[in-house]
Amino acid sequence: MSGKVIAAGHICLDITPVFPKGRTCAGPEDILVPGKLIAMDQADVHTGGSVANTGLALKLLGNDVTLLGKVGEDDFGRMIAQILYRYGAGGLITAPGTSTSYSVVLALPDIDRIFLHHPGANDTFSAEDVPDSALDDADLFHFGYPPIMRKMYENDGEELAALFRRVKARGIATSLDLAAVDAGSDAGKADWKAILQKVLPDVDFFLPSFEELCFMLKPEKYRALNAQGGDMTERLDPARDVAPLLDEVIGYGCGVAVIKCGKAGMAWKTADEASLCRVGERLRLDSAAWADRGGFQPCFRADTVLSATGAGDTSIAAFLTAVLQKRGPEECVALAAAEGACAVTSYDALGGLKSLTELEERIRNGWKTIPGGTNPVE
Repeated sequence: MSGKVIAAGHICLDITPVFPKGRTCAGPEDILVPGKLIAMDQADVHTGGSVANTGLALKLLGNDVTLLGKVGEDDFGRMIAQILYRYGAGGLITAPGTSTSYSVVLALPDIDRIFLHHPGANDTFSAEDVPDSALDDADLFHFGYPPIMRKMYENDGEELAALFRRVKARGIATSLDLAAVDAGSDAGKADWKAILQKVLPDVDFFLPSFEELCFMLKPEKYRALNAQGGDMTERLDPARDVAPLLDEVIGYGCGVAVIKCGKAGMAWKTADEASLCRVGERLRLDSAAWADRGGFQPCFRADTVLSATGAGDTSIAAFLTAVLQKRGPEECVALAAAEGACAVTSYDALGGLKSLTELEERIRNGWKTIPGGTNPVE
C-alpha cells in the first residue's frame, strides 16, 4: 500500500449517451436541434464526482482509501452503492429526504463535454460528515468539487475552511480539487476569491483546472477567452495566462499548485521551503526537494479519445499516489499527465487507468507529447 487516504466530497451518477463510432459534430448546434432524432449507441452509466473518480482511482493505484460521499434514498443512490461494492469500497452516507446527484454527460464528437448536473444530496454535505474517527492514521485528505456542494461555498466557504483547518491540525496532508461553476447559479455568484483566500492556507496540494480557476480569480479574462468559442485551453500561453494564477494561489498560502490545462498540459509551482515544512507531517514530504520549483508538462498523446470525463480526477489520483510514494515534483506531474492521457481512452474515469509503473515505462520508451516536450521521468 502507498498510503492511507480519505477521499471526500462530491459523488454522483454519470449517464453518458454514446454516439455511434464515426459520427462527427461541427458543434452543439449540429446535435441539439429541437425535434431532431439522433441515433445513439447504448448509454454508459457509471459513478462520477471526485469521491468515485479520484477516490476509486487512488484505491486501484494501491492506496488504502476511505470514501466519504453522500447520496439520497433513491434508485440512483442504490446504483452508486452497487458500483462501489464491486470495487470493494463503501463509505456512502445516506441523506433522508434528498435525491442522489446525477450528471448527463454529453460527450459530443470532436468538441468538449456538456454537463447537465443535479447536485442532490451533495448540497447537504457538511464538515460533520467527516468524523474524527475517519481521520485516524490518515496520511492524506483529498476533497473534491466544493463549487457544486452548497454548504461548502455558502458564507464565503466557512464550512470548507473549518473542515480543512480541523484536518490539517491533525497532521494530515490536504488536497483540494475544484469543479466547473455555472455562472448563473448561486455558486457562480459566490465570492470565490474570498473563499480561496480563506481555505488555501490549509491546503497542501491545490489541483484545479484552468477554466475553473480563471472563472474564480480572473473573470474578465475568462469571459474574453470563453467568448472566442471552442476549447479555451487550446489557446493558452503558459507564461501569459497560467503563471499569474499560480503566483496568486501560492500567495494565498497553498503549498503546491498544479493547474490542469486540458489538451495543453499541466502548469505547476511550489512554495518556499519554510511554507512546505507546514505540509501535514504524516506525509513526510521532502520540503527541500520540492521548494521553489515549477514548470509546464505538455500532454501525452492519447491512443484514442472517447471522453475526457474524469480525466482530471484520475490524473490527480496518479499525482497524489506519486507524492505518497516519495517521488519528486517533476515526476509526479508527468505521471499525472500520463494518467490523464490514458483516461480519455474510455467513457468512464477508470476504464483506461494504468499503474504508475506502466506509465513510467511508457514515458521512458519515448511517449510523445503534445506539442513535443521533454521526458521528465528518469
